[in-house]
Amino acid sequence: MRWAFAYFFCLLTGYYVLRPVRDALGSTQNLQLLFTGTFISMLLLQPVYGALVSRYPRRVFLPVVYAVFIACLLFFYWAFHQPFAWRSGAFFIWVAVFNLFAVSVFWSFMADVFNNADAKRLYGYIGAGGTLGGFIGPILSRNLVGHIGVANLLLLSASMLALCIVCIQRLRPWAHAREKAETGFKPGVAMGGDVLAGLRLIREQPLLRALAVLMFFGVGVGTLLYNEQAAIARTQFDTDAARTAYFSTLDLFINGLTLVVQVLLTRGLLQRFGVAPVLMIPAVVVLLGFSVLAASPLPLLVAMVQVVTRAGEFSLLKPARETLYTRVSREARYKAKAAIDTVVYRGGDLAFVWLHKLLAGFGPTAVFGVGVLVAAGLCSSAWWVGREQARLAPSSSPRRPTQAEEGRA
Repeated sequence: MRWAFAYFFCLLTGYYVLRPVRDALGSTQNLQLLFTGTFISMLLLQPVYGALVSRYPRRVFLPVVYAVFIACLLFFYWAFHQPFAWRSGAFFIWVAVFNLFAVSVFWSFMADVFNNADAKRLYGYIGAGGTLGGFIGPILSRNLVGHIGVANLLLLSASMLALCIVCIQRLRPWAHAREKAETGFKPGVAMGGDVLAGLRLIREQPLLRALAVLMFFGVGVGTLLYNEQAAIARTQFDTDAARTAYFSTLDLFINGLTLVVQVLLTRGLLQRFGVAPVLMIPAVVVLLGFSVLAASPLPLLVAMVQVVTRAGEFSLLKPARETLYTRVSREARYKAKAAIDTVVYRGGDLAFVWLHKLLAGFGPTAVFGVGVLVAAGLCSSAWWVGREQARLAPSSSPRRPTQAEEGRA
């Protein structure tokens, strides 16, 4: 578990160093166009990722994914020292793509490393590693941006991604051992299959369809909140550095609350009550939060609901959702999950960012009034996922890893 914890810590530290920079630059841009560009990028990259997964074994494609991200950061480091007008928009889109692909690959790999019982036992703690990284990243950004500038933060992020590759190599034996128990195991052989198989699997399997709908509505509530938060930052802060510090502070509160819930509650709730109730808890909280904002959309309340919503997503909704991927095929873990985490996610972004633009002319009350309906959709889809996962055959119970093996993982 230690290497999985370290992997997620390094990954999200690297991302959260970049996130306040992205949000600061994006708050001064046309968000509708940026989200449209992000969705188009996802559509173009999904077949590339599918081909990589189909043709190369994991030991090849996982390090390659992170090496490409490191190369992109080095390119943007150079671009930030040039007077390019396109760099802010391009960086916003790239960070959005990086976040979804890198985190999706992480959880797919964890579903290879751990079985269902171990996922319920350990995902909360592994998620806490990411949350700790999400806590440290904004602190680094807020405290360093005034001294080293925005561009040098990219080099810091690149160094954290390099450490992720080290963690992947240390976890490979654990994943290899679990693969041996699977039918038809052939060491080092690529997964094969069609590069667009992820979308086909979503169409064919009810659980994957339910997970895709859950993702869509989850993105909806997040996008409506994000756009309102960006409008607040745009009116209250004059410089990129000030907006970066503001978004860093917001991320600190989110990740602080997430860490408390992950350490104290997530494992116990998953083991005692199972996935379905844990999915419903944050969904109901979001519905209550949007109901409050529809009645009184004050900036401070928007920030508070943003903190609670994202903390619930990271500490409860995501670990419960990711646990389900330990019970599907390896192809579904990498291909269908990637399609849900990228194409469905950004498709939801695109739909709701334009919906926000339509509603914004009527004021925040209209935005959050419609948001109540979206939150209701989130609750319904969480219930649907819970129903479909209950219909799955009971997961096998491979032997519990020894303490020595668990330490290696």
